[in-house]
Amino acid sequence: MSPTLAVMRRELRSYFVTPVAYVFLVIFLVLAGILTFYAGDFYDRGIADLQPFFVMHPWLYLILVPAVSMRIWAEEAKSGTLELLLTLPMTLWQAMLGKFLAAWFFVGLALLLTFPIWVTVNYLGSPDNGIIVAGYIGSWLMAGAFLAIGACLSTLTSSQVVAFILTAVVCVLLILVGQAEVVDFFQGALPRKLVNGVAHLSMLRHYEAIARGVLDVRDIIYFVLTIAAWLTAGVLVLDLKRSH
Repeated sequence: MSPTLAVMRRELRSYFVTPVAYVFLVIFLVLAGILTFYAGDFYDRGIADLQPFFVMHPWLYLILVPAVSMRIWAEEAKSGTLELLLTLPMTLWQAMLGKFLAAWFFVGLALLLTFPIWVTVNYLGSPDNGIIVAGYIGSWLMAGAFLAIGACLSTLTSSQVVAFILTAVVCVLLILVGQAEVVDFFQGALPRKLVNGVAHLSMLRHYEAIARGVLDVRDIIYFVLTIAAWLTAGVLVLDLKRSH
């Protein structure tokens, strides 16, 4: 078994030995249902699709995903097992990737358990299931980006609360940066090319493109590069800690 797979299995087991994982899954599913069928005006729209469901995901993840990622490294630092983990015969990349994949798999499981909502929509009408599949792919990619950010920032502190807050702040900035109101606000104060360039970093813009059913390779590359960049930054932080 590769070290990455061993770390991933260890992390996954740790999620389910406490009630925290089950509480997370219940909260995620309840909130997804409420936000879709009530806050999203599902019945008033009279359209059988999952647009209200996917529209709410960035804001749902903003609270729930940092709650998953905050423990990835901060818990190891607080319990004193970080030093031991760093001395094991595996690379920092293998450790980081194993922990990240476990968290991504766990959030993917939560997303998969929302299938009754998909079934309900098909029962009520004839939605475009291709768009729904694209929405699920985009949502999972966005969750991966949030988790990579959280994994990196949790290397900076032994406090899970601090890791949660830092991750939530960075994620909300990456969501808001592409909003029309934000872009218009900075258009007059900063060079247009700079504002437009920063707006392209908007996670919401790339997610919404995929959720509309357009699987543009540029949007997928954006999420892959975002995940890789933040995981690399986290590995660099761990390497600095190990060398000191």
